[in-house]
Amino acid sequence: MKLRIQKLLASIGIDSRRHIEEMVADGRVVVNGKKVRRSPVIIDDETDTVELDGVLVYAPDKRSIKKQKAAGPVVIALNKPEKVVCTNVAQGEQLRAIDLLPPGFQTRVYPIGRLDAESRGLLLLTNDGELTNQLTHPKYGVTKTYRAIIDGRVTGEVIQQLMDGIWLAEKEGGKGFKVKASKVEFVKRLMDKSVIDITLDEGRNRQIRRMLARVGHKVRTLTRTRFGPLDLNKMKLKPGESRLLTPRELEMLRRAVRDTSALPNQIGKLAAEPSSGAGKVRPKGPMKAKGPMKAKGPMAAKAPNALKGPKPARPNRGWPAKGPEGGRRGLFAEKGASHQLENAGPMAHPLGASEELPEE
Repeated sequence: MKLRIQKLLASIGIDSRRHIEEMVADGRVVVNGKKVRRSPVIIDDETDTVELDGVLVYAPDKRSIKKQKAAGPVVIALNKPEKVVCTNVAQGEQLRAIDLLPPGFQTRVYPIGRLDAESRGLLLLTNDGELTNQLTHPKYGVTKTYRAIIDGRVTGEVIQQLMDGIWLAEKEGGKGFKVKASKVEFVKRLMDKSVIDITLDEGRNRQIRRMLARVGHKVRTLTRTRFGPLDLNKMKLKPGESRLLTPRELEMLRRAVRDTSALPNQIGKLAAEPSSGAGKVRPKGPMKAKGPMKAKGPMAAKAPNALKGPKPARPNRGWPAKGPEGGRRGLFAEKGASHQLENAGPMAHPLGASEELPEE
């Protein structure tokens, strides 16, 4: 059966598909005696052989895909100690994560993601390539939380910098990229060190150590405490101990996978629905012109022109009226004879002319 090389090697526990693609690009993979660098690389699992860094890792008579599939999916939780590497390819005297599994465990598994040799904590191992891709690819949004003990006193400004983003550069080529923490929580502050929890939704090589170094803090210890919904403290695994995930834990892990690629399809489906009430999404495009509004109630009996025409004059509501010369007559309109006020003396006329009111 023919299939891509990253799927073949991932299924036999060499590494994740993404890391195998990087190995091919770096020229570390040899197929049938020839070095391959350009993807895609198609392998026939019944005839082809594969070498990685000069070590034979696949041969048809060594491990077949059919046997691997018959073993069924397996997910293991391991509390990785320091000085343990997350690779299945032997590198001298280094201790590998798979070397910590029970001796009688026969299924070939590989780490889901990586922890550098100096880091410790929760590490998952599996033989399920699809699950590995879902738990490591950023688009699925599965978070990992790390507890870091660092030199110096962390301030709120530093925490904000980590969440806003830090610019890093690739070792080869110097290409810059921006990384940030999705969540940073302050745990403890001592005289010469601080303890913080950092949550990431994507991971690059030594990302947390490099981010904290850029803001002036060296990492003393780094421990992964959570992987999605799985909590290392609740598992109660001592360093170096491992166990299979329970069916409930495995179901929680699969539910944590958030496929954001499905969101545009859901939005398009909602946009296609007609708008007929609350909670509906109005379809895009120009709005259609509506016809004339129909009057309801008592106004429906009136003729159309009854609503039009000049507005009637507003009645005088006690405000000063204009006099013959354009001025104001006063605050009170005259009724018949002149106003007569008892005990009133001369009074200033509103127009400015003075006149005396007649006596009774």
